[in-house]
Amino acid sequence: MIEVKRPQIAPSVLSADFSRLGEQIQSVVQGGGEVLHLDVMDGHYVPNLTFGPLLIKAIRKMTDMVLESHLMISEPDKYIESFIKAGSDIVLVHPSTCGSVSDTLQQIKTLGARAGLVVNPDESLSIVEPFLKEMDQLLIMSVVPGFGGQSFMPEVLNDLPDLIPELVKNRVLLEIDGGINVDTIPSLHHSGINRFVAGSAVFNKHDSPANNMKALLNLAIPA
Repeated sequence: MIEVKRPQIAPSVLSADFSRLGEQIQSVVQGGGEVLHLDVMDGHYVPNLTFGPLLIKAIRKMTDMVLESHLMISEPDKYIESFIKAGSDIVLVHPSTCGSVSDTLQQIKTLGARAGLVVNPDESLSIVEPFLKEMDQLLIMSVVPGFGGQSFMPEVLNDLPDLIPELVKNRVLLEIDGGINVDTIPSLHHSGINRFVAGSAVFNKHDSPANNMKALLNLAIPA
């Protein structure tokens, strides 16, 4: 289980300026950041290619923040150990990519990380119900995975109220990813969401990651 007493913003490193990555991560920390979200794409499960364990290992040397790796890859079981050895504290996988979801979750935990499942916009939240006692975290995608800059899809939360009691009972952290910014966060108050993944809302040319983080965190807490 993952204990979160207040809403968290998890900046997606994919939107950062990689030529100044260490500086930008430090700015996130100054803005109150505790978690970094790492979008791993293989060009097969999703039509985009990003990075692998080597970059995560480098980021691990830059910060002691919690690193959560979202594996948008085929056959994740082959690579989970590499990502955890590189420094991932949390590993999130898509059920459809696992031969046995239970075995994959167990593998992640056995290797010393926390384990979570991801639900895409075209999938029902009910697909995670058989695994609630085995998982630490649920990530709901509010955009189609693979690319940044998409608009938030509120309909992905239509069935969430029915699942919330079981998430709370099993102490599963609830996270959302996609189209999260200063306009959409206020609409998610009282939704039960604990952690918000934000990319361009944190890393942009309009302000520093620190200031963007502070603005998002302030909006994540109901008045």
